[in-house]
Amino acid sequence: MTLPSVRPQPAAADVLRRVFGYESFRDGQRQIIEHVVAGGDALVLMPTGGGKSLCYQIPALCRPGTGVVISPLIALMQDQVDALRALGVRAGFLNSTQSDVARREMESAFVAGELDLLYLAPERLRLRATADLLDRGEIALFAIDEAHCVAQWGHDFRPDYLLLSELRQRWPEVPRVALTATATPATHEEITTRLGLENARHFVADFDRPNIQYRVVPKKEPKAQLLEFLRTEHAGDAGIVYCLSRSSVEKIAEFLVANGIAALPYHAGLDARVRAENQARFLREDGLVMVATIAFGMGIDKPDVRFVAHLDLPKSVEGYYQETGRAGRDGLRSTAWLAYGLQDVVQQRRLIDTSDGDAAHRRRLGQHLDAMLGLCETVECRRVGLLSYFGQQRAAPCGNCDTCLHPQQSWDATVPAQKMLSAVLRLHRERRQKFGAGHLIDILLGRRTPKVTQHGHDTLTVFGIGAELSEAEWRGAVRQLLAQGLLTVEGEHGTLLLTDASGEVLRGDRTVSMRREPERAPRAAAVPKNRRAVAVELPDHAVPVFERLRAWRGATAKEQGIPAYMIFHDATLREITLRRPSSLSELATVSGVGENKLAKYGQGILDTLAETEAAPEPGSGQ
Repeated sequence: MTLPSVRPQPAAADVLRRVFGYESFRDGQRQIIEHVVAGGDALVLMPTGGGKSLCYQIPALCRPGTGVVISPLIALMQDQVDALRALGVRAGFLNSTQSDVARREMESAFVAGELDLLYLAPERLRLRATADLLDRGEIALFAIDEAHCVAQWGHDFRPDYLLLSELRQRWPEVPRVALTATATPATHEEITTRLGLENARHFVADFDRPNIQYRVVPKKEPKAQLLEFLRTEHAGDAGIVYCLSRSSVEKIAEFLVANGIAALPYHAGLDARVRAENQARFLREDGLVMVATIAFGMGIDKPDVRFVAHLDLPKSVEGYYQETGRAGRDGLRSTAWLAYGLQDVVQQRRLIDTSDGDAAHRRRLGQHLDAMLGLCETVECRRVGLLSYFGQQRAAPCGNCDTCLHPQQSWDATVPAQKMLSAVLRLHRERRQKFGAGHLIDILLGRRTPKVTQHGHDTLTVFGIGAELSEAEWRGAVRQLLAQGLLTVEGEHGTLLLTDASGEVLRGDRTVSMRREPERAPRAAAVPKNRRAVAVELPDHAVPVFERLRAWRGATAKEQGIPAYMIFHDATLREITLRRPSSLSELATVSGVGENKLAKYGQGILDTLAETEAAPEPGSGQ
């Protein structure tokens, strides 16, 4: 096989403008695209919403042949292909959901050179027929999407991704580009090794997503807290609520629906047809809330997700950042909201203790959890902590997270820490008894509950010595002692035990600083009824125009059976609203309006704007 000839470099910028409707590349895109167009291998680490897809789609359109995209997202391949076809790109896929006839038609199109991009599930590469098919066509490049799936210590590990190292051996002259949204230095190294990308050029973009506001609130009544958050800040917005268990998913979805919020459940235990229908509705309809386990979300290309809420503590910072990154892909203001409490820590420790795997595996899970606890309990900027976890340093606080907007106070909690650790010591070492946080707090507060008196714990020297803190403050103190490794939990009931480091505090050799528990979690101000206008940051007089364009987009999408965002993103409608183009040539200069979309939807946009201009102002009496 001879190395395919490469088109002139300006072709990349031309494709960007003509097909995708953008005048300029985002930071880092040009270097990646030019490198791959020239035939080089690349490993790309770029945050969700940063424009990763263009880093293989444009080279595939510039190079001779078909770009082959390896993706684990079988359930989303149809939507990915539909989005590309809406741009005029010849795209297709091969996976187990197709009929024999559809598969043969797609294979013939590939061999005939009639496809720009072909999506494959990694499982298909195990089939000899797939490799033989690829040998019969011309391959422009291999794109390995969601490349973190190859890393066993990352999240979403997929064994079939290990097969992708063979691409280099079978097709050595075809460039490979592996892409993922989040990777710690350790995961980055593992991806490199497992995919044989040691000699590839590595591109690591800035992981910061400044449009996302990160917030962690103390968990008290999580359902009520979630409902208040949605009603006051995200009424009518699309969003995702993550829960740890399937039963929680269904209960929360039912609760939201009962309280007037359009919500759908998604977890692996649901019937496959129901899962597919719920996912399709979330992608195609405006304003739906998806309540899900982490089985949902990877590859979701819905740009107008305005919030991601977690009702349970994520298992790792890597998973948390991947999940929160599904908000605000369009660059508009969005929220990552997490409710977190003592029981979350107990639950996660119990899951680690009972997990499959050896001691090293459980130790690694514990390290992931410790990093997540550290992020939750920090008094510093959360964004600084997040970026630091991924090996990126930020010089100054972000100004758009809860710890920046409402600075946290820390206090010397050494004496209260000694009191709690002493209570655990008295019960465990003197009486050979183990109890959970609630019972220990009752002892410190001097409460003669039936359980306290039954065990004679009202005679302990630590009984009643903790009256200076409230119950909520003591629960926060226990949570922070766990986060700092000064306490640990074991067993189904979350009994508290001392650690090797506890003795330093008890002896007075170590001081303990804690974050002060807020009396009430701060929240954003109440949002006006037209929340979407706030999200896209429009002046009041422009809101009716934007809403009319959205209505046109929604009706058009419904007619065509595709998600509204495949026609135009909110950000594109916002620019149209502000610029009010009066001709197709003016509309063509709006970001996100490529040639195919201009021809297909341009007149509809102009007609809608003309109708808006002719409509009377609200309240004018005409």
